[in-house]
Amino acid sequence: MEFKSFTTLTENSIYIRKTVFIEEQHFNDEFDDKDNECIHVVMYDNNKAIGNTRIIYNEEHKCYAIGRVAILKEYRGLGLGKDILLYSEKEIIKHYGHVKIGVDAQKRVEEFYSKLGYIATSDEHLEEGCPHIWMIKKL
Repeated sequence: MEFKSFTTLTENSIYIRKTVFIEEQHFNDEFDDKDNECIHVVMYDNNKAIGNTRIIYNEEHKCYAIGRVAILKEYRGLGLGKDILLYSEKEIIKHYGHVKIGVDAQKRVEEFYSKLGYIATSDEHLEEGCPHIWMIKKL
């Protein structure tokens, strides 16, 4: 697997996020102005874009946050979510030096983030009707 970081929203990121969040999970508000402020990480398998995250500063929680974590369906279950998340954490450290990282995780994948050291720090809340929970990891 190969990872690339971008300071603009690429066609690969758009494709992955549309496929996972709009087509599969039926979210409507997938893209926003924050995309212009992010580092976008794309994971490739033999030059095919298969995964995505975005990194943005979260003012409320005073940390950089990893969001829009998505792996194309045919690549799930291979540990690639962990790989792209860990790469994204390294990007935060490289660019910003912060030791506290946040995720606004879908509640259904809270255990995935917990296994990687994230701790729930909020009550459950809804994003487009989907239960989420804010989680923090200190490195």
